[in-house]
Amino acid sequence: YHLDEVEGFGAFATVWRGVDSELEIPVAVKVLAENWSNHADVRQRFLAEARLLRRIDDPRVVRVYDIGTHEDRPFFVMDFVPGGTVADRVKPGLPTAQALRLAIGAARAVQVLHDAGVLHRDVKPTNLLIGADERVLISDLGSAKRLAEASGVTVTTGTPAYMAPEQARGEPVDTRSDVYSLGAVAYELLSGRQPYDVGDPGSLLTRASDSRPESLARSHNLPRQLDHVLASALATRPADRPATAGALADALEQLSSGTKVQGVRKPRRNVSP
Repeated sequence: YHLDEVEGFGAFATVWRGVDSELEIPVAVKVLAENWSNHADVRQRFLAEARLLRRIDDPRVVRVYDIGTHEDRPFFVMDFVPGGTVADRVKPGLPTAQALRLAIGAARAVQVLHDAGVLHRDVKPTNLLIGADERVLISDLGSAKRLAEASGVTVTTGTPAYMAPEQARGEPVDTRSDVYSLGAVAYELLSGRQPYDVGDPGSLLTRASDSRPESLARSHNLPRQLDHVLASALATRPADRPATAGALADALEQLSSGTKVQGVRKPRRNVSP
């Protein structure tokens, strides 16, 4: 593999754009950072991500087709997705139809993971890629857990702006934690800003159970039902959210087509005695 330029990087790994010299096709190569290559637990998580991505064969999930080691640093090779990330599309004034289409695609991609028994735990615009056909693909399973194990996870991981409150508190998580993250992505696509100010990540721990993001129907001239759907997805209590990513996608599709949204209830508000 010939590596051309860095496409992205994080605390543990760097993703390069390159070329498979045998097949003569563009590829993305994820390489574990040198300073982590001797940490057995990090190395194992890196390889576990590659195995998870390899196991899920779906056009909405980035495909891994090779894995190896170079100078004692593991790497894995993925299809190169040419359309950038959803983060590249986030901007004030993005057409509502386009914003909804991307949000629906993201929810459908996350549902594929859940159907495969995997919880992502770090859904955000930079982890959502856009293919040549404008299909949204999910990537970066570095924080992912098998759903069978997720209920016992108490280590906090994720990105505060998109992290469900129960995840920030280190409480058990399930698919509804990813639904919260999808709600945050949808809100940002539609408004150009994040639903809550988490400059102080501690605010996630103290957010009131009946908190709602600022209305977009009033400020952006959007359907009132959209506020209900987003408030439901971003509900502090997991029980108030759509049960699945697919249910959120269905609700957004109904909004996009102008039909009445079914199956998403308004989050409950606390009522003083």
